Amino acid sequence: MLSLCAAPLFGACTLNADVDHRGAGAPDFRPFGRTFGTAWVFSSGGPRGFVHVGVVKALDELGLVPDLIVGASVGAMVGVLRAAGLRGPQLEQLSMDLQPWRLASVAIGSEVRLDGSGLAQWVRELTGDRTLQALPTAVACVAQRKSSNEVAAFNFGDAGLAVQASSAIEGEFAPVRIRGDQYVDADLQMPLPVRLARSMGALRVLAVDASAYEDKAPAGTEAWRANDLRKRALTAPDASAADLLLHPDTGYYAGMSAQYRQRSIEIGYLAAMDAADRLRALHAG
Repeated sequence: MLSLCAAPLFGACTLNADVDHRGAGAPDFRPFGRTFGTAWVFSSGGPRGFVHVGVVKALDELGLVPDLIVGASVGAMVGVLRAAGLRGPQLEQLSMDLQPWRLASVAIGSEVRLDGSGLAQWVRELTGDRTLQALPTAVACVAQRKSSNEVAAFNFGDAGLAVQASSAIEGEFAPVRIRGDQYVDADLQMPLPVRLARSMGALRVLAVDASAYEDKAPAGTEAWRANDLRKRALTAPDASAADLLLHPDTGYYAGMSAQYRQRSIEIGYLAAMDAADRLRALHAG
């Protein structure tokens, strides 16, 4: 076990990954009670989510601002950081400097291997330890309640913990327990939460889909075909509900190399810039 904990991929070991967060700062959802002109919705997608950074970089250069940001998994992470006031160049630099071992630790005694408490702490540091409701832009992190498979959202409380719950990939990362319920990544239910943003009061929605183009899958990827089709079926109704959808093509394979990160950010940036006129019209209402 000591050798596992010392492995360079992980920052530490977590002795109890199933802490029940019940304090006043535990993530929660409280109705906004108002409408929002334009919402940005960022999908799940793992490393493909670096395209979100490129899109944000372009949106910032175009001078466009959201009234609400809703994100799932990696989309929640990028969304919360943008809602906290970090702009495209800052997010790009963070993406290139990111050390994955900082975000995960070995979850001792858990049914799964990893714990994402390092991610929560990283987000807290970058947001100045502010709560979700204290961020300059309204934001919601989407997760799945494990007991019922219902999609849930957090817009109140600990920003880092909300991002950790939204990013807890089922079967890989330990769920995050909040007020007795375990929460995991919503990828298996709603990877592109456009309809959820609508239900929160969004009048217009820009959706950024970081999923693969399954119709361009190269030979040898047949083992992943069923999962690709499952995700496309889940994404389709929300893609249709968006006013403007960006689905940047980063290729089929994903990774964490510096080259892959930079390429994905550039692809997201160019996809948004190509849609500049439509983006300006959307934000103008």
